[in-house]
Amino acid sequence: MKKTIEDIDVKDKRVFLRVDFNVPLDENGVVTDETRIIKELPTIKYLLSKGARLILCSHLGRPDGEIKDNLSLIPVAKKLLNLLPLTKIKFSFQCVGEKVEKMSQELKPGEILFLENIRFYKEEEKNDPIFAKKLSKLADIYVNDAFGTAHRSHASITGIARLLPNAVGYLMGKEVNTMLDIMKNPKKPFVVVLGGSKVSEKIYIVMNFLKKADAILIGGGMSYTFLKAQGYNLGNSLIDEEKIPLAKEILEEAKKCNVKLLLPIDHKCGASFSTTAKAIVTSGPDMPENLIGMDLGPKTIKLFTKTIRRAKTVIWNGPMGVFEFDEFSEGTETIARAVAKARGKTIVGGGDSIASIRLLKLDKKITHMSTGGGASLALLEGQLLPGVEAINNK
Repeated sequence: MKKTIEDIDVKDKRVFLRVDFNVPLDENGVVTDETRIIKELPTIKYLLSKGARLILCSHLGRPDGEIKDNLSLIPVAKKLLNLLPLTKIKFSFQCVGEKVEKMSQELKPGEILFLENIRFYKEEEKNDPIFAKKLSKLADIYVNDAFGTAHRSHASITGIARLLPNAVGYLMGKEVNTMLDIMKNPKKPFVVVLGGSKVSEKIYIVMNFLKKADAILIGGGMSYTFLKAQGYNLGNSLIDEEKIPLAKEILEEAKKCNVKLLLPIDHKCGASFSTTAKAIVTSGPDMPENLIGMDLGPKTIKLFTKTIRRAKTVIWNGPMGVFEFDEFSEGTETIARAVAKARGKTIVGGGDSIASIRLLKLDKKITHMSTGGGASLALLEGQLLPGVEAINNK
């Protein structure tokens, strides 16, 4: 078990809190989804209530080490101020140097110093040790609560953690403990539902769950590579030719492990990838040469739904089709409702899957919705997270 914020004394200490405020902004620089900020409030409020002098650090987008006005964290700082109107929040345009060091030293207990986008510095993603040392001069204690970037070995994630007494925040602890607990001790039947367009992003998750899950349901664009490996005709659908041999191996391994690896048995197809395409339903797994697979067919929806409803543990990551097109949203929406109705624990990860859950207002019926895309995938693949490993054990 890793040290948590409740294991350390933060009174009158400068606490460097790494958060994941990588939130969407509209063209006017206004935060359009404050979910990640709201989920961070319990950690922030706890530290402030214990008398910490808080230095907040986050990234936003991918500025590639350059200062970009449209990726400034000023709008995010303003949103946080709206959520914490009684808290004094100062903003620093620098993340390192004498000026920001002086600002951190002048902070009073219960105040926040919000740093500009850490990825404006090329040294951040390079995990430059000199840069990490400069960051460490801002604080006495380091806390990582940025689960969404815990799979990265960056200066503000692992570099500074090795230089200061450290701990994880509430959000990081909940994410990691929930995921690991369900993966290690899932109630049976345990069903894993995977979708999305790229088989390369999820194929290693399939491999990791072959000896853990009772059933693995694969939909979305990634399913077409597996169906191609079985010899079906998939028309003009998205297929990762390089992964076909590996898909064949996984299909064989699933049989050996006695795991139900379920693939679409029919499809909703379109003549073109567009919002005006009309759904054409196939009678089986094969598709005509001129069509593109866009969603699960009715037979597959029935099969997948039946399997999910019997489960006592469900992990879902990735849409079942082009759900942003109304004509091809049924598969993803039906799976979302089935997961919400599952009898046991349910974990939903991935931006599109979470978006569909929120769109249908099923949030409260899901046990845990993960805030970290890449970090969630890494955990599901069985990988260690550098950002977690860098934190001291209790």
